[in-house]
Amino acid sequence: MNLTGIIAISGKPGLFKVVAQGKNNLIVESLEDGKRFPAYSTDRISALEDISVYTYDEDVALGEIFEIIYSKENGGEAPSHKSDKLTLENYTLEILPSYDQERVYLSDLKKIYQWYNLLHKSGLLVLTENETAQVDEAVIVEENTDSTIEEKPKAKRAPRKKAVKSEE
Repeated sequence: MNLTGIIAISGKPGLFKVVAQGKNNLIVESLEDGKRFPAYSTDRISALEDISVYTYDEDVALGEIFEIIYSKENGGEAPSHKSDKLTLENYTLEILPSYDQERVYLSDLKKIYQWYNLLHKSGLLVLTENETAQVDEAVIVEENTDSTIEEKPKAKRAPRKKAVKSEE
């Protein structure tokens, strides 16, 4: 799963896509309603690609967990984040049997499933194999269009004159 450019902002519900970057802020767009607003450097911003889940072996990236859920559900939605504690914990044990139950809290599990379902609803859950196929198609299209475009010759600049000190 490619989670590049998708962020969570502490204190604001939902997920956001980074649209542009300013000097002291980011312009983000909500995945739920499409509204854009600035996120300042004082906000606590977490990139989804940097988040991982504790396991007894080694930490597992959030993108890998989303891939596991995606394949288990055949591209469908995960359980609701509003499900009871037992349902969420049992489902997590099915997809990730070695997750650390002492360090991963129920609130963390709720965020995982809420984010997965939000990305699913937005259509941003695409397996990396599909993304590589799309990139290959884009390269072929780009090669075909490049051959028909003629480049304009660049205008030549006059050489700069060097400042010469006169000895007097």
